Amino acid sequence: MDKPATFPTVLRELLRTHQAFLAYAASHVHKLDLTLPQFDVIITLGNTPGMPYKKLGEKTLITKGTLTGVISRLEDKGLVQRVASETDGRSQSIRLTEAGNDLYERTFSEHLLFIGQLFASYSPEDIQALEGHLKRLHEAILSTQKKTQLPQ
Repeated sequence: MDKPATFPTVLRELLRTHQAFLAYAASHVHKLDLTLPQFDVIITLGNTPGMPYKKLGEKTLITKGTLTGVISRLEDKGLVQRVASETDGRSQSIRLTEAGNDLYERTFSEHLLFIGQLFASYSPEDIQALEGHLKRLHEAILSTQKKTQLPQ
């Protein structure tokens, strides 16, 4: 008989699942000669006219310092370009080049199918419940973060 779940066992399983998911996703992305953060930028910029650094960082969850390096490496590969903002001369937007857009068009659906295999044994109700639990955990994290932040 299985032992009842406890906070430490759930935390361990969450971390193990996160690591396994990243490794699985990376196995597909590495075949494209990209890292997960690089592919995250490609799929985030796909079907958009581009976006400012700040918005790109928020949508990809890549920190500003890391994002700069990721963008530089994608520029070196000819997949993205920096474009001066038309409204603010101090800021830049990032957009896919033609090669970057071609890569997005070729690989995004394929990657979704690859990731979708993980959920093949889940019913629609299972997926909905999992999403609900993950959202609830995310909200608890955000709420607790706000409560525990020290005043500045």
